Amino acid sequence: MIEYFLDNMWAVWAVVAVLGLIIELSSGDFFVICFSIGAVGAAIAAPFSNTYVQLGVFAVVTALSIFQVRPFALRYLHKNEEPRVSNADALIGQTGRVSQTIPVGEYGRVAIGGDDWKAQSVCKEPIPVGTAVRVVSRESIIITVEVV
Repeated sequence: MIEYFLDNMWAVWAVVAVLGLIIELSSGDFFVICFSIGAVGAAIAAPFSNTYVQLGVFAVVTALSIFQVRPFALRYLHKNEEPRVSNADALIGQTGRVSQTIPVGEYGRVAIGGDDWKAQSVCKEPIPVGTAVRVVSRESIIITVEVV
């Protein structure tokens, strides 16, 4: 069986290339695709060379892809995009309503977009229920708010 794989290394390299493309679809950072390009290079060299030469072609083509293809792809496919914040970091700057009074130096609750967050205030006086507030920072699951 090993002899079969050694005689048909182009198929092994093709499988490696396809698996790399599938993994790249889930990440999108144009890094894994460089290994797929290297595997294609090794698959092309496979019928004409031994395993060591194939590994060398794979390594060289992968390295060239990382340093040449990846910067080109990042420059032209991700141009002018601002980094997007996600999860709880997207809360900073949003407004909400106090759902449980926030005493000075203690915690209350703030409703933002259907979620209820534990909150503290930067103000020097209590914030009553129903007051509009803006999120100024976040520490773990606790947000810090100010009156709008």
